[in-house]
Amino acid sequence: MAKWLTSISSNVQGFIEKQKMFFVATAAKDGKVNVSPKGLDTLKVMDKNKVIWLNLGGSGNETETHLADTNRMTLMFCSFEGGPLIVRLYGTAKSIRPENEAWEEMILLFPSQPRARQIFEMEVVDVQTSCGYGVPFFNFEGQREPLSIPKVKK
Repeated sequence: MAKWLTSISSNVQGFIEKQKMFFVATAAKDGKVNVSPKGLDTLKVMDKNKVIWLNLGGSGNETETHLADTNRMTLMFCSFEGGPLIVRLYGTAKSIRPENEAWEEMILLFPSQPRARQIFEMEVVDVQTSCGYGVPFFNFEGQREPLSIPKVKK
């Protein structure tokens, strides 16, 4: 059964920090919902109601396009190893780009990435946990390395 929280508890934070990947969903007022898988060391829980994640170039930039229209965002984490659990973070987000003042401080929180495009800062307003029994087990074999191509131009 799903449980609702108004902030990220220490248990939820611990679960999030163990996950090898997460999914981000955004939608403009009209058009398609975009859902993208994310990995690497690109997400940080800043406090009980704020997360940041580093977006890397390599595909379209629909997340930022959607946020320009409506700033709603959902992040989903699910357990592929160990006990079953799904966590969804609901909130609003903004984009921080290399030309923004906050970039210099925030980018230092992540390992160097050659395709760093922007950091999304999300204010979390709701947290949902659910059982996750429908998620199969998968074994983590390692990270891919195709993002070691030249940096995105500003």
